Amino acid sequence: MVVGDLSSSSSPELHVLAVDDSFVDRKVIERLLRISACKVTTVESGTRALQYLGLDGDKESSGLKDLKLNLIVTDYSMPGLTGYELLKKIKESSAFREIPVVIMSSENIQPRIEQCMTEGAEDFLLKPVKLADVKRLKELIMRSGEAEEGPKSFLQDDTDSSSSSSSSSSSSHDVSSLDDDIQSSKRMKL
Repeated sequence: MVVGDLSSSSSPELHVLAVDDSFVDRKVIERLLRISACKVTTVESGTRALQYLGLDGDKESSGLKDLKLNLIVTDYSMPGLTGYELLKKIKESSAFREIPVVIMSSENIQPRIEQCMTEGAEDFLLKPVKLADVKRLKELIMRSGEAEEGPKSFLQDDTDSSSSSSSSSSSSHDVSSLDDDIQSSKRMKL
């Protein structure tokens, strides 16, 4: 499948679709992703995300084979189509079901988190999202791209690497002010 192919160039730029109805939250996640050298497309709703993906009609768009997307990050609570409903539609799509979807929320509600993970979310992040979270997700995407032949191994096998992966990341930008306290990250893992 072309959609998640990371092996086409020696230094791939990851493309992330960020979905959030809050302008401020959208700008924060966009900035964190750009600092991590990702290409970012932002949309303000689940409905706009479906339109971007070509999943808003009765059948999938023929232009999807040209869309290269490595990750979808979406807010859970949005008016209209929620992040959970967006997750379900993406996982029902033959073109996009293999793309990792990460749900973000400012509410730490365990049944909601479990419901999203059961439906196929790769991770559930509590807001505010930190640079360490973005770096860890990027490393996981890169690792999964190198092992495309094998089984999907996103967070299922990643039990202790969140602190080590964030410390092994290097960046040419001074971003210490964005992620002052990596240890107090509220990232939720099941």
